[in-house]
Amino acid sequence: MRNFRERLDAALAGRYAIERELGSGGMATVYLADDLKYQRKVAVKVLRPELASVLGPDRFLREVEIAARLNHPHILALYDSGEADGLLFYVMPYVKGESLRHKLERETQLPIDEALRITRQVASALGHAHDQGVIHRDVKPENILLYESEAMVADFGIALAVSAAAGARLTETGLVVGTPEYMSPEQALGERELHARSDVYSLGCVLYEMLAGEPPFTGPTAQAVIAKRLADPVPAVRRLRDAVPAGVERALMGALARVPADRFASAGAFAEALATPGAGRPRARSVAVLPFVNLSADPENEYFADGITEDVIAQLSKIRALEVISRTSVMPFKKRQEGLRAIAAKLGVATLLEGSVRRAGDRVRIVAQLIDADTDQHLWAETYDRQLTDVFAIQTDVALQIAAALQAELSADERTRIHKEPTRDLQAYQLYLQGRHCLVKFTEPGIRRGIEYFEQAIAKDPEYALAHAGVAMAFTELGGQGGGAVTPAQAYERAKEAAAKALALDGALGEARCMLAFLKFVCDFDWTGAEAEFKRALDLSPGSADTYDLYGRMLSALTRYDEAIAMVKRAQELDPLAHRTDVASVLVRAGRYDEAVQAATRAVEFDPDDPRGRSILGWAHLKNGNPDRGLAELERAVSLAPGNTLFWAQLGQAYALAGRVGQARDVLRQLQDLARERYVSPYHLAYIYTGLGEQDAAIDLLEQAYEQRSGGVYGIKGSFLFTTLHRHPRFVALLGKMHLDF
Repeated sequence: MRNFRERLDAALAGRYAIERELGSGGMATVYLADDLKYQRKVAVKVLRPELASVLGPDRFLREVEIAARLNHPHILALYDSGEADGLLFYVMPYVKGESLRHKLERETQLPIDEALRITRQVASALGHAHDQGVIHRDVKPENILLYESEAMVADFGIALAVSAAAGARLTETGLVVGTPEYMSPEQALGERELHARSDVYSLGCVLYEMLAGEPPFTGPTAQAVIAKRLADPVPAVRRLRDAVPAGVERALMGALARVPADRFASAGAFAEALATPGAGRPRARSVAVLPFVNLSADPENEYFADGITEDVIAQLSKIRALEVISRTSVMPFKKRQEGLRAIAAKLGVATLLEGSVRRAGDRVRIVAQLIDADTDQHLWAETYDRQLTDVFAIQTDVALQIAAALQAELSADERTRIHKEPTRDLQAYQLYLQGRHCLVKFTEPGIRRGIEYFEQAIAKDPEYALAHAGVAMAFTELGGQGGGAVTPAQAYERAKEAAAKALALDGALGEARCMLAFLKFVCDFDWTGAEAEFKRALDLSPGSADTYDLYGRMLSALTRYDEAIAMVKRAQELDPLAHRTDVASVLVRAGRYDEAVQAATRAVEFDPDDPRGRSILGWAHLKNGNPDRGLAELERAVSLAPGNTLFWAQLGQAYALAGRVGQARDVLRQLQDLARERYVSPYHLAYIYTGLGEQDAAIDLLEQAYEQRSGGVYGIKGSFLFTTLHRHPRFVALLGKMHLDF
């Protein structure tokens, strides 16, 4: 050992000064060292000499270089790598904390919340690496470092580098890439091409050990462990620790599925299943309608299959006794990359409805089956081979059969509304479906094309209430986006007209009631009238996540924060993959900053590229006294959506509040220049002037926003971005115009 240490000291002389050995593993030994160039402590990992001689430096260092490009807060950076005197090494920051392995050796089991937090952080790191095409291949407690309650994943790409460089020669060293207790079945079988699901499996093993005190499979030898993994079912973690929530166990079982296709498709999806409000035991009468598969010969009929999916969801959402997951959360599963159990865990439901649609001429064939997510048992199945004119009767029957299978009682009013046909004109219905297909793209061209289809449907059937409601939704969305051919005020006026027409034709249309409620407080500042309409909308469509979310937005504007939080959390329960940032946003408004940081962190761990999530997380950190982290998140939001003036303006305000006035004014100038080319909401410009302390200029812009109904001006009373204006007489007067006061 002395000879090797002398050889190592000599090889690294002038670059790193070795202090002592920190530990050793199957492939390498880790040393604490001084980085002589940058005067910092580092960890130098040196591959075993016999392994290094088999690998050779070129390919190994090339693969390590790929891992060095990863940049993520939960990935331990790679500072350097190289070859010296036949030794292969790489250099990482020295973390003063401990590894998860050391923590588990000391504590055996971790508190459930802590185990889930570590898992979400590791999942976030894995998701980032997977997006860059890097699979870890050796996720285990030894490679997870803990420092100040933060988890960092080490050795990214090292296992891949060894495997890729060595190939078949690896067996000459007696080493196996990966660790038997945490290997996925496909890795244990020697498959070279591994994917994200393999790392998901390994992370599932780590979580299992944190909860149960041991990995899911153990044995006296590596061969014994692998044999169990390939043959035995995963022991239920709640048998070893009954305090583990049932939903966490379901998500864990989804991650540990033996067949890769039955696991979560991504680490982020696994983390979301653990974090979703549905992580408790799902209600027995809960269902997610997965996108119906288009089996028609013409791919243009995709809109028709999507329309059937959405209409079945709408019918089921009328039944108060059922909990139905909204469209936004089910449509991402259109390609079915995950097994049914993993999807159910992610959405927090007990049952799933899946089906297919085949359309040929005037005939339609719809196959539907209701499946128990835990047992894979078919609770109900039916094939409908009918005339296209029977499509509404089919949708009604599917909804009633599901309610019967789940033993959900329907009121007489619910049964009447489910049986009601929206139109007798089949061409109008198809035009309406095409309009909705365009609308949900939520781009200005898509929305405008949607309006054209809705208006064509109305031309075919002027009494088609849903088509009028579609027009209302489309113009409401245009009003919120701003910057188009119509001003927000004009768009909202068109939306109000369409919503009123829809309700005149069908007063029991929950979607139109929701739109009318939203427009009442956004345009008319009629808070009492809006609340009455929201309550009526929920009576008509008790499963509407959008209604809960918009109602929560109004309550937040009125500073009724506890009620608002309850509403947006209910929206997230019904639409688990949406409304994540809405919960965090209301928590910031309510001054509950620690909770806001946690909620926003979960949102960005699930979707690191969501600019709104980054923005809310930034403000949560800023309000919580962490300006550097807050500014970094706001800058990230701008980089993800460089054309969105809202994120630019909020960053400008944050710069001003942090004392970086020059940068704030630079942002202001950029937006003012942009305003000469296209519409920029005065509401957004008001952010920066408020941050700069130029209150009259800010209020000038807020008054313009009020006249234009632009941006989120209805929310200025509850907004945490305008609190410094609260005592200004002009601000108080503006609130009075909006029927608000302090």
